[in-house]
Amino acid sequence: MHNLPRMNTSELIKKKRNNLSLTGEELKFLIDGYLNGEVADYQMSAFLMAVYFRGMTDDETFRLTELMIDSGVRLDLSGIRVPKIDKHSTGGVGDKTSLILAPLVACEGIAVPMISGRGLGHTGGTLDKLESIPGFDVNLSLKEFTGLIGSAGVALAGQTKDFAPADKKLYALRDVTATVECIPLITSSIMSKKLAEGADGFVFDVKIGRGGNLPGQNEPVELAKKLISTSRRAGKKAIAVLTDMEQPLGRKIGNWLEVEESVELMSGSMIPDLFKLTATLAGAMIFLGGKSSDIAEGEQIAVSRLMDKSALRKFEEIVALQKGEVGYLKDWTRLKRSRIARTVFAGESGFVSELKADIIGLASIDLGCGRKKISDDIDPLAGIVLHAKIGDEVKAGDPVLEMYADTPERLDSAEKRIAGAICISHNKPESRKLIIDILD
Repeated sequence: MHNLPRMNTSELIKKKRNNLSLTGEELKFLIDGYLNGEVADYQMSAFLMAVYFRGMTDDETFRLTELMIDSGVRLDLSGIRVPKIDKHSTGGVGDKTSLILAPLVACEGIAVPMISGRGLGHTGGTLDKLESIPGFDVNLSLKEFTGLIGSAGVALAGQTKDFAPADKKLYALRDVTATVECIPLITSSIMSKKLAEGADGFVFDVKIGRGGNLPGQNEPVELAKKLISTSRRAGKKAIAVLTDMEQPLGRKIGNWLEVEESVELMSGSMIPDLFKLTATLAGAMIFLGGKSSDIAEGEQIAVSRLMDKSALRKFEEIVALQKGEVGYLKDWTRLKRSRIARTVFAGESGFVSELKADIIGLASIDLGCGRKKISDDIDPLAGIVLHAKIGDEVKAGDPVLEMYADTPERLDSAEKRIAGAICISHNKPESRKLIIDILD
């Protein structure tokens, strides 16, 4: 019996460079080799760049996703006898919907196993927001995570080393080789973690606009379709909601500020865009969980759970179970902020025509809301409060936004940057459509 010829890494790189598809065995050779050190960083970098330019078929994307899942554990939630639905956002500025959706959907008898991440680029991270609540523990073991889903119907945690370790290693390489913005690689990265957590279905909030993580209009739509097709192929239900991210969502940007605004909404305050997006995403999750006949009915259920404060009570329960200080959370009306404030005023009268979400997101990092390098500390109370949104009329000298930081230097940096984010025009701009489309 003849031995099969051993695969050659450079030949596989060349094959992808020449726009040919790789088999599952060839992809496994590359991923296993990278994890065990037989495929070097420079070789994997070359392969990732080839994928960046040549793309991957749906077959290749799915096989890569499966390989990344198999590098770690798959959570078995089959013993939890209720529907299990999760939501994933591709990242935006001021997007705090996860904080509201998890407790809201759990109120309907749907388990929400939510694995979240840190801030990425100009977009904030759910884990950093949760950790602005003193004591809140996002570092749950798999046993603790599963236990909370079984007892409370929801858990909010970070990715452990057990979930898709190949993705973690590959992502670190993509981050330093300019191969992050690649649809098949993004799809396999997202889906490897989502499929490993054991949910039955997913709602994807795919951002379109300058505040999202993908440029243009076509790439986010392509990503949404890939996420749905990969989910279906894995036997999972999926819906993608395409949403506008030209301006920040809501009026507060920053870690504690976004927790505060979430509690504000769950306490009965009306924040129109945050309310609308939350209701739509929750409606889709409730529909996928089989608790409504369509998304519209799911929205009505979600709104009633916001109005009767069920979602707020469930959120307080989650905070207590994950060791957060519930008293600190309930004290949100005291408006806790960093020690120095500075207001940005309108330079002329007219209508706000642009609030460039990406620039505002970067300014929030200048203030201390995010990290410029891994070792940076986050100031949980830093951030930005918007006094005007696109379409609002302002007079010269009116406050447009307020910034909070713990040093004047941080405020100086943010103020310089934010000057390019605000545009005022004489004519009122056309109103923007928040929910651009729903794909299922």
